[in-house]
Parts: sequence; C-alpha cells; structure tokens
Amino acid sequence: MVSTGAFIGIIVTLIITLLGPIVAAIVYSVKNKGKGVWTAWLLGAAGFFVLQVLIRVPVLNVLGTFSWFQSFAENHYMVYCLILAMTAALFEVVARFAVAKILQKNMNYQQGVAAGLGHGGIEAIILIGMTYVNNLLYAAMINSGAFDATIAQTGALPVPNATELVDQLNQIKAALLETPTYAFYLAGYERILCVLFHTAMSLLVCYMVYKKKALLGVGIAFAAHFFVDFVSPVINGLATPYLGNVISQETAYVLVYGILTAVAVGAIVVIGKICKKWKNESGM
Repeated sequence: MVSTGAFIGIIVTLIITLLGPIVAAIVYSVKNKGKGVWTAWLLGAAGFFVLQVLIRVPVLNVLGTFSWFQSFAENHYMVYCLILAMTAALFEVVARFAVAKILQKNMNYQQGVAAGLGHGGIEAIILIGMTYVNNLLYAAMINSGAFDATIAQTGALPVPNATELVDQLNQIKAALLETPTYAFYLAGYERILCVLFHTAMSLLVCYMVYKKKALLGVGIAFAAHFFVDFVSPVINGLATPYLGNVISQETAYVLVYGILTAVAVGAIVVIGKICKKWKNESGM
C-alpha cells in the first residue's frame, strides 16, 4: 500500500507543478496588465520546449538505447555528468537568448520575469507535473488492488513482450512503494527552487541584451547553469556505485537541496536587484 503521507505528497507536488505555473502566470499577468507578460511567458515556455523537449532530450533518449553509451555513462560517470551539464547549459542559454532577441525591441523587466516563469513553468509541468499525474493514478490503483490485476492481465496477454511489460509494471509499483515519503514532497520543493533560478537567468539574459551586453549575460547564465547541472548529479552519484557509495542517499539529498536552496535565495536577490535597476533606468 502507498502510505497516506506519500499519497498527500504526490498530490501536493502535483498541485505545485501542474497548477502552480499557470496560477503564477495568471497572477503576474493581471498584476502587470499591458506589459506583454503573456507573450513573454509563451516565448519562454516555447524556448524550453523546442530546445529541450524536441531536440536535446530525444537525442539523449536515443543515445541511451545504445549499449556503448550506457557503458560509457557507467564507467566514466564524471565525464558523463560533465557532458550532460555542458549541453544542458548550452541549450538553456540559447533558448533564453533567442527569447530575449525576439522581445528586444520593446522589452521590459516584466517580460524578462515572465519569460523565466514560462521557461521554468513549462519544465515543471512537463517533467514533473505530468509524471505525478501518472504517479497519482498508479498509487490509487495500487491501493485499490487494480494495479496487481493489471499486472496479472498483462502477463496473460498472448504477445512476445508480455514478460517485459510485466517487469516494467512491477518496477513502477516498487518505485512508488519504496520511495521515501519525503521524496515526493521534495520533488515539488525542487521545482519551486528551479523556477526561481530559471526566472533569474531569463531576467539576467534579457537585461544584458537590453543593455547591449549580451555576451556577458550569456556567459554568466551559462556558468550558473553549468554549476547547478553538474554539481547535483555528481553529489547524487556519490551515493551510487558509480562513484563508490561514499555517502548515503539521505546525505546526498541534504547536500543537493541545501545547494539548490542557496542558489534559489541568490536568484531572488538577483531578480530583485535587476528589476529595481531596470525599472529605474527605463523610468517606469
């Protein structure tokens, strides 16, 4: 049975990641009516969707089907993390820069913030929100007994891959039953931190494009992205055989979320300072 605490955690994270980005966009657009917020939000969302969902992630998924790539990731984990971090940072920054250039003519700080909310918001919806819709459905099925019935029915199907499908269903069930309750809550908390970071990075790139210092803005955003995208998987890797199991999974969680929280606090400071500075410079 999926515990009540885990069930609530799934629902909380689902609300945060599926409804939260939309509510935030609506509230911000109402507060800044006539500032082009929705246009910027949609462009920010499109930037992430095109560069990550349509290009980078499918390429990585295809590579993941090759045994040589799987072997490389296992035997050269640090290099693997380095490559993932560099490509993630590159695609993220290219998306932000493209959005900033599109908005450049009449760009304001409200649009810079909205672009970041769109970028981070659509990521939360696609990567976590949609996943947690499935998690909620599967958890309900497990607790009602319907999931076991589905496994039995799948195993009885007269198809060659029935055993493989049963294994996949059992893996889903095991993941939901064995995942610590706090992890379901942390997924929602992580998205809040990430949205703050994405907002700061989009605002930064937009502001530097506005100031005609695009190269500096892109460079800073790339470095910040690379740091976050590299440090987190490396720390998590220290709790796996890839890097020797030198720390526990709980310790890895504390370190990763401690760093992400610090980054998010820094992002809030950056957002506040750039908005104030941009507002003063534009006379708005």
